[in-house]
Amino acid sequence: MAKKSPKLDAKGYRKFGMRDCLAYAAGDLGCNMSFSLKGTVQTFWLVFMMMETGLLSALLLIVQIWDAINDPIIGSMIDADRRNYKRGKFKTYILVGAIGLTVAGALVFIPAPNASVVMKAILFILGYVIWDACYTVANVPYGSMLSLVSEDAGERAQLSTWRSVGSMIGNILPMVLLPMLIWRKEVDANGNPILNPETGVQVETLLGNRVFVAALIMGVLGLIFFLFMIKNITIRVDENSVKTNEGGEKFNVLKAFGNFLKNRAAMGATVAAMAMFLGMQAANTAVTIMFATYFGQARLSGIVQLIGFLPMFIFMPFIKKLVNKHGKKECASVGALFSMIGGFVMFIFPLMANKTLSLVVYLVALIVFGLGMGVYTCVSWAFMADAIDYNEWKTGKREEGTIYSLHSFFRKLAQGVGPSIVLLIMGALGYVSELGTAGQSLATSYNMCWLVAALYCFSGVVMFLSIKFIYNVDKKTLATMNDELATRRAANNIDSVGE
Repeated sequence: MAKKSPKLDAKGYRKFGMRDCLAYAAGDLGCNMSFSLKGTVQTFWLVFMMMETGLLSALLLIVQIWDAINDPIIGSMIDADRRNYKRGKFKTYILVGAIGLTVAGALVFIPAPNASVVMKAILFILGYVIWDACYTVANVPYGSMLSLVSEDAGERAQLSTWRSVGSMIGNILPMVLLPMLIWRKEVDANGNPILNPETGVQVETLLGNRVFVAALIMGVLGLIFFLFMIKNITIRVDENSVKTNEGGEKFNVLKAFGNFLKNRAAMGATVAAMAMFLGMQAANTAVTIMFATYFGQARLSGIVQLIGFLPMFIFMPFIKKLVNKHGKKECASVGALFSMIGGFVMFIFPLMANKTLSLVVYLVALIVFGLGMGVYTCVSWAFMADAIDYNEWKTGKREEGTIYSLHSFFRKLAQGVGPSIVLLIMGALGYVSELGTAGQSLATSYNMCWLVAALYCFSGVVMFLSIKFIYNVDKKTLATMNDELATRRAANNIDSVGE
């Protein structure tokens, strides 16, 4: 039987379809096989390596500054690269980064709790820098590629939604499985649970060697997902025809930075993403410590978090219809409002005297937060594709790699500054690294609850304000922008043919 030929679009490319969506989802799944480990970094170094909160905070800030700086550098390098690659420019860079990530993710989890403070600091910085460089090489072109797979707004929204699917699956797997694998409840010789005398909860120990092995396994899985994406996704815009700097101008970091700050669409999307990471990523360590010291359930913390974020999946089958009817900004604004409400509700759970009731209230707040976050995450990456178009609409320049990498710069700045500040706050609220989770006081366990509630509330409030009042590409503006860009591009094509 003859092989069925794929349907082609007007340009001769395979028509956009589910194959592209699944492939793009696999790409973010691959990214998150590595990225999701970042939530474990602080816990590993705080609990297993017993690094003091102030020192770990400083080291996190140092490596995250490098993390933020290398994104625009790599982004501009990709923009400026005009060489012809067999797989295409974007896929080639992604492949190189993915191969590096197979082992790089484990380098920051080398188990050496008895090493000197200086050696621990060296291991942390070197491991993190190598890991981050590989991740950036894969992630920056992957994110930028969305605007090159399709120029249709609805199809971009689909890609963004499926990217969110890949992202959530990539986060959920380690979120649920890792805590059960790396935490062990302690019992005495008779099999009776060993309790913290102050809090009354069973002591749990973090198994650092298992974290290292898990990171290696996740690196291999990530490479498999990346390879699936590279083979199955189709880029429908000529990568080398994209001009990042018209008129032969040399790339100017300060100028690009200034242009980015003037791009309200990019800034609105970026501030919302920063708020999400400042709240949720920064809260990861505090949540883990809270479950270990207040609920005595660190091993089950991932399952509870999963239940809270399952509502995100509710909107995925309907997001295209919702976006087409109401608009991306409009849908995300309503979602962010729900997240803000969930953040306020979370302040109730530390007031409950009964631990079971307290956990139920926490879960309800998390579900409400997750409902709103589900809408936002489905369209968040489409925000950036529209922001790239917005930049072209306003300036005449199309700078996929530069805009996305600057977005990534601010996002990673939030990812670094947030956990760094939270670690300092944890220290100020009474957490003592040398005591591990077993020796923390009752007051410290309650303080972790208030800290978690404050972080989620902050995240929801800032997300709502940024989407509602900063991001300026509503449904009407998007339609006008797309029409004008289509007319402009058609005119440029006619001019090119005439020459």
